[in-house]
Amino acid sequence: MEVDFTNIKVIGFDADDTLWVNETYFRDAEERFAELLEHYETKNKIDQELFKMEMKNLELYGYGIKGFMLSMIESALELSNNEVSQATLLDILNLGKKMITQPVELLHGVKEVLEQLSKKYRLIVLTKGDLLDQERKLERSSLSKYFHHVEVLSDKKESNYQHLLDHLEIDVKEFLMIGNSLKSDVLPIINIGAKAVHIPFHTTWLHEEITVNDKTHKYLTVKKLRDIVEYL
Repeated sequence: MEVDFTNIKVIGFDADDTLWVNETYFRDAEERFAELLEHYETKNKIDQELFKMEMKNLELYGYGIKGFMLSMIESALELSNNEVSQATLLDILNLGKKMITQPVELLHGVKEVLEQLSKKYRLIVLTKGDLLDQERKLERSSLSKYFHHVEVLSDKKESNYQHLLDHLEIDVKEFLMIGNSLKSDVLPIINIGAKAVHIPFHTTWLHEEITVNDKTHKYLTVKKLRDIVEYL
């Protein structure tokens, strides 16, 4: 769908699965988690119960690896009727630690795109997750120099975006958000009057999946980050 980016002065980037790989590591951890508990339940049941636990704990722990670790531990205890071994619980903790220490894998073309856009626009990062973890990943990515501001939000709803843009004195009509999640990076932005670009990632967390009618929501979808350069 054609979108006019003429008045854009500030571009916000989601981080996970927009700048670097993230969700893939969660899927790998879920696979390993199911293997650790295969004596207690089927993989399908384990996956379902873990997701339910994450949703139950989301308001308490927020987004990120640490909350995911705690939900895995709680799920393991419930699925095993508190019979899971200490060794298995340690394995689960180590799954989380491995995710936290995972090297940052930038998506193709990220540095080149940021280098080019930073010459014309003010760039900021707007992401969800654990503050320490996201700061760590940004530092490891060597992308900090391209951004004027970095914000780790507790959630990405209209109110979160509006409050931040007001705080940073950014006119919504001059703001563009780029991300992989329709639910978090695109629809809330459109609803407050800003512009958005959707760059789908090959895997999406079930909580972020959403179906929309593109005819009623005006945003641009591209296959990869470097494709946006021709529009800006």
